[in-house]
Amino acid sequence: MFSNFRRSAAAGLAGIATTLAAASAMAGGWGGINLPVGVTSISRGAYDLHMLMLWISVVIGIIVFGVMFVSIVLHRKAAGHEPAQFRHSTRAEIAWTIIPFVILVSFAIPATKTLIDMEDTSEPDLTLKVTGYQWLWKYEYVEDGVTFYSNLASSSRSAIYGDPRSVENYLLEVDNPVVLPVGKKVRLLLTSGDVIHSWWVPAFGMKKDAIPGYFNQMWIRIEEPGIYRGQCAELCGKDHGFMPIVVEAKSEDAYKQWLAAYKAEQQTQLVATSTLSQ
Repeated sequence: MFSNFRRSAAAGLAGIATTLAAASAMAGGWGGINLPVGVTSISRGAYDLHMLMLWISVVIGIIVFGVMFVSIVLHRKAAGHEPAQFRHSTRAEIAWTIIPFVILVSFAIPATKTLIDMEDTSEPDLTLKVTGYQWLWKYEYVEDGVTFYSNLASSSRSAIYGDPRSVENYLLEVDNPVVLPVGKKVRLLLTSGDVIHSWWVPAFGMKKDAIPGYFNQMWIRIEEPGIYRGQCAELCGKDHGFMPIVVEAKSEDAYKQWLAAYKAEQQTQLVATSTLSQ
């Protein structure tokens, strides 16, 4: 019997060791099994909160299972122990009320701070209005008067009935990516022209629904230049899977150059259209 117990205990310890190893891997972001850190202050805040909760949970698990295994070993019937006979314990009731309360408060304080920060869209450096349609996105740079539509790239569309592996970033490429400056607070105003959509870029750590007749708000401050991809995350019809989002984050100087060039191109197209109409 004792040999069976030792085998069970060894298996339990092996399970705990595996759990701790997985938790360590998560802390280091190994193997892509953990929550991504992201490239915004919001995503980093969410990641830090996630890791805090994880390690608190790991400590609680070690304590609870440690006490359980010690009790099983030291107070087993084979060792001659008799179970205690009682029906009520005021001390136990107080303990199992106060301890969970303290744990929940320790969770709630940092979580509330992070949630409040996520919803604070005040004092943005620029505002981007995002409108979802079946099945494309419309972007409007409110302060700068720049507007364009963003559709699934033709390279992905042509490969739908062909070989998707032949196309880089299949279904995650667009004809007109959003360009945003690094280090600036960008407020996004999200709405829809038909059904409910959802604007989601995983690296930004935020997702909001675009609802007809209503404006949702969110904000991002991208910390690293690069190209970040996402998709509509709300089932919105037959081409729901063909609504990618591509955001190109540039330095402030590069962003200003892009903005000036885009405005000049829009003005040229406007003049050409006016000439043709005459």
